[in-house]
Formats: sequence, structure tokens, C-alpha cells
Amino acid sequence: MVNEDPNQQERDGTPSQSALGENPSVSAHPSVSAHPSVSIHPSVSVYPSSSAHPSTLAQPSGLAHPGSSDPEDLSVIKVSKRRWAVVLVFSCYSMCNAFQWIQYGSINNIFMNFYGVSAFAIDWLSMCYMLTYIPLLLPVAWLLEKFGLRTIALTGSALNCLGAWVKLGSLKPHLFPVTVLGQVICSVAQVFILGMPSRIASVWFGANEVSTACSIAVFGNQLGIAIGFLVPPVLVPNIKDQDKLAYHISIMFYIIGGVATLLFILVIIVFKEKPKHPPSRAQSLSYALASPDVSYLSSIVRLFKNLNFVLLVITYGLNAGAFYALSTLLNRMVILHYPGEEVNAGRIGLTIVIAGMLGAVISGIWLDRTKTYKETTLVVYIMTLVGMVVYTVTLNLGYLWVVFITAGTMGFFMTGYLPLGFEFAVELTYPESEGMSSGLLNVSAQVFGIIFTISQGQIIDNYGTLPGNIFLCVFLTLGAALTAFIRADLRRQKANKEAPENSTDSLTGRCSSRNGVPCPFTPRAAPSFVL
Repeated sequence: MVNEDPNQQERDGTPSQSALGENPSVSAHPSVSAHPSVSIHPSVSVYPSSSAHPSTLAQPSGLAHPGSSDPEDLSVIKVSKRRWAVVLVFSCYSMCNAFQWIQYGSINNIFMNFYGVSAFAIDWLSMCYMLTYIPLLLPVAWLLEKFGLRTIALTGSALNCLGAWVKLGSLKPHLFPVTVLGQVICSVAQVFILGMPSRIASVWFGANEVSTACSIAVFGNQLGIAIGFLVPPVLVPNIKDQDKLAYHISIMFYIIGGVATLLFILVIIVFKEKPKHPPSRAQSLSYALASPDVSYLSSIVRLFKNLNFVLLVITYGLNAGAFYALSTLLNRMVILHYPGEEVNAGRIGLTIVIAGMLGAVISGIWLDRTKTYKETTLVVYIMTLVGMVVYTVTLNLGYLWVVFITAGTMGFFMTGYLPLGFEFAVELTYPESEGMSSGLLNVSAQVFGIIFTISQGQIIDNYGTLPGNIFLCVFLTLGAALTAFIRADLRRQKANKEAPENSTDSLTGRCSSRNGVPCPFTPRAAPSFVL
């Protein structure tokens, strides 16, 4: 029987139904099968979950929360009212962390003069975010599977808050190492944040909402970058008096410290591990396939055997890496052509990100309605390249208003691409962990971000902005070409549509799968945890 709640919200546009299928002869109970003499022993582990907590197993009475013995009924597909509060709080503390990433780069020249260091040293305050992410991805991905969303959210917001307050100890020119320490702590917090959007969307949102939810989660990060471009040039003017400059910097640090503290408190209050019921068939299937032992080495091997995903990892890294380099070096490029325009340099960065946020939301809504992941991703990538070329040839014309328009157009597509990559990755790799797939995308972005930032910075210093931007255009061209070769193997969509068709063979008791959708009752060798 299917439990129905009279106040139940819309569930993927379908009536209440069994999450594992409509065939009454199929049951999630480990001892039930179509043939009375055939059963699946409850000790047989199945394929690892894409989203479920690793300590969770498909049990006769339902699903257990981490740290809770309350059973849940997997047969009910229902979205939770709390889901919007969860994604909003996440979006806000992601915004706070992203602000701290770009707050130095947006006024690069001012911090150079205050601390008496080189432009390259200030660039590393941004690049440390990229560098820290690479070695910490696997440990944090393991923690996400082991302890769940709430623990990761608390850790990320706490580290973000700590890093913000540490920076207040760096308000003297000789205390540059202290500001580096605070920034490194914030960069560790980022590792607990970047891989979360697609995971939150899958765990909390219905099949017709996941792309929009992922876009909203990414939206916060982009909003933080936008504010990071806009606010620092306003709060910290370019003045010579070191004491007054330290005072203005302290105001910025106190504001961000207070905001980070408030958001940490909200995470404690609002953030929960998962909703009571799965929000979609695909998520319910993930819970049913849960395994207590997860081999991350095996998971990574499977992902890298997926050619479509490997191509996406490369193309996503090229696009996001170009965005990271542009964001870090924007102040330097604008000041080179328009001396004394620090505030407008920040506003140009704001324009890029705000336009990209609009692009991200529009693309998320479009994907939820059309499911055209490959086509949308390719079009957005090509338009990113076109926007970058136009921005490159107009930067040195001497008209700031033209730069605003061309930079905004480029940002609409370049930044709008980021949530597309996350959601496309989940589709290509289902039922692998969303945290792992998005984490590998972000590793690629960090690696290319470091390479592009250092390389473009050196090119700009030695040859000017035009060759530096052409350098990025070449790699974006490569990314667009590789995107055309990605095949649209939308596995999660197949799971949402075809899960009810999974059937149990009446003679063998074995469950068959159709259209490539894994069967929740097909036993597989139990993976072990390996790092």
C-alpha cells in the first residue's frame, strides 16, 4: 500500500505511487520475491547509492536517518516544505565564502600597497582557493557520504566564519601572513561547499525541480562573487594613509565576520540531513540501492571509464578555469587601460556575475522543462566563446560603457554555464554520487584556474591584455569542440521515467532492468572502502 498524506505536495507531477514501481508483485522487502522459493538475502549488498547515506540500507521498514532509528516509507514520493529554506541558507553561506575569495583580487592594487607585496602574492590569495580544493576533494567526499549533508554544511559554514574572524588580526602592513592564514581557512571551507549544489538538489527536490534548485544553489556563489567585485572598492578607497586604509579594511572584515557568524547560526537551525520521504523516483531508487561500504577508488575508476563524463570534466574545467582567471585578473586588466577606475573595474566584474546569475537561473528553468542537456550546454559554450572574443577586441577601445556591455554578454553565458555542467554530470553518471561527480568537475576547474591565472597574468605583464585574452579564447574554442562530442546519455531521466518498468522474473526471482536503468533488486558484489 502507498501511504498518502491529504496535504501532500506535488510529487513530480504524478499521483502518489510506489517509488520502486507500480507492479504489486515487486517489493523492497529483502525477503520478498516473485517466486516463493527465491529471495534476496538481506546481507547481499547492492550498487552504492548516488545520494543516500552510506550507512543506510534498504530495509523492510524503510530508511533510517543517520543518527536516528525512525523508519521511513520509501514508497511515498513527496517533496518537503523545508527544501526551499535549506537551499536558501546554503546559497547564502556559499555567497559569503565566494565574497571572501574575490575580495582581495577586486582591489588588487590597494592590498599590494597596504601589505607591500607583489601582484602575484595577492593573486595567490585567490588561487589558494583553487589549490586547496585539489588534495581535499576525496577526504571531503568521503565525509559527505559518511556523515551526510548536515555535518558537511556545519563544517563548511564554521570554517568560513573562523577564517573571516582570523583576517581581523591582519590589519597591520607586516601581518600579511595572518591574512594568508585566514584566506587558507576560508579556502578549506570552500571544499565543503562547492560540491553541494547538485547533492542538495537531488536529495531535497523533485524531478521537475532539480535543475532549478541546483541553479539557485550555484546562484549564491555567483552572487558572492558579484558582491565581492562591488563592495570592496566602495568600502576600501585607494588612499595613501596607512592608518586610514587599515580602518577601512577593518570595516570590511568586521562586516563579513558578522555575516558569516549569522549564517553559521542559521545553518545550525535550518539545515537537516534529508527530508522524511524521497522527493523523486530516482532518489528513492538511490536509497534502495544504498550500501554501507563505498569504494571511492572504484567509483572514480567507473567515472573515468565513462567517456562522456571525462569529456565534460575537461570542457567544464576549461570554461570555469577561464572564468576564475578573468575574475582574479579583471582589476589589473581594467586599470591597465583605464587608470584610476578601480570602482568601475569592480562594477564590470559585478556586471559579469549578475548577468551570469540571470543566465544560470534561465538555463536551470529551461532544463527542467526541456531536459535538453547536451544541446543547451553546447549552445551556451559556443556563445561563451563568442562573448569572450567580443570582450577581447573591445577592452582597449577606450569606452567603458562598451566594456560593460560586452563583459555582461560574456558573463551571461560563461557564468550561466556553471550549473549546467553540474546537472549534466549528474545525468551522465547516475547513480554515482553527486558529490563525487561535481567534485571532479571542480577539481578540473581549480587545476585549469591555477594554470590560466598564472599564465594569463604573465602574458598580461609581458605582452598586454590582448594576447592574454586570446590565450583564453583558444582554450574556450577547444572546450566548445569537445562539448560537441559528448553524447546525451541521460541516466537519471531514464531512472525517473522507467523505474516502474523494472520487473522480477517469475521463474528466477531475478530483477531485470530496461533502457540501462539499474535494478534495485539485482545483487552486486559489495564494495569496500578504499582510498
